[in-house]
Amino acid sequence: MNENEEIEEKKEATVIPVEPEVSSFKLIFSLGLAGLISGIIIVGSYLYTLPIIEKNKAEAQRTAIFKVLEGCTSFVTLHLIDGKLVEDDNFPKVKKEAITKEEHEVFAGFDADGKLIGFAIPAAEPGFQDIIGTIFGYDVVNQTIIGFEVLESKETPGLGDKIFKDADFALNFKSLATIPEILPVKKGAKKSPNQIETITGATISSKAVIRILNNAIKLWQEPINKFDKSLLKPPTTKGNTENSADKISENE
Repeated sequence: MNENEEIEEKKEATVIPVEPEVSSFKLIFSLGLAGLISGIIIVGSYLYTLPIIEKNKAEAQRTAIFKVLEGCTSFVTLHLIDGKLVEDDNFPKVKKEAITKEEHEVFAGFDADGKLIGFAIPAAEPGFQDIIGTIFGYDVVNQTIIGFEVLESKETPGLGDKIFKDADFALNFKSLATIPEILPVKKGAKKSPNQIETITGATISSKAVIRILNNAIKLWQEPINKFDKSLLKPPTTKGNTENSADKISENE
């Protein structure tokens, strides 16, 4: 065997066999199957957790009603229909099923003696990062906000989240006048009962809260003022603690 033949033989020995290409159909089918399985898992997880999330939100809101209306022991739900407030039991079932948005509900709170304390009003609008969900207590007689809670917020940690962590900011809502409209001022500059001292470094989030409150008052003040509050009575059904503070005590 000469030198050239030896070289050719070595080349043939070192040739790597080429594997056949995977067909485009198999690739598309594999990707589609993986996507389908992932989608089923995601949708299944969403459907499973949604009722739990909604239940937790409803319970958080219910608990907050008793916080923003100090002394509240029970409440009734009212809906805004055609510009008028209507109690749960006083409008047709077909309409009740159609009213699902939280912004269409307010809650009239009563003390242990059955006296109307005020209204707990949910309200939500965009903040700096995302939607800020709130609820506040409204004293109809004095036209003041008497309590405030943040139900949902994704504001910047250490800055925007101070709208529900800063104790000084919370003091703004003990007796906050809503007439004329609520106005922002710098910390230490508050001179009028309708002013809120904004949070240093979180002015946008602070002003978002003020906007939420002003818009909610504009929406609800007239219907609340026109509503015959003498018709409102606290829940009287025996054994029913769904809208009373008793349920909180039971859970604790």
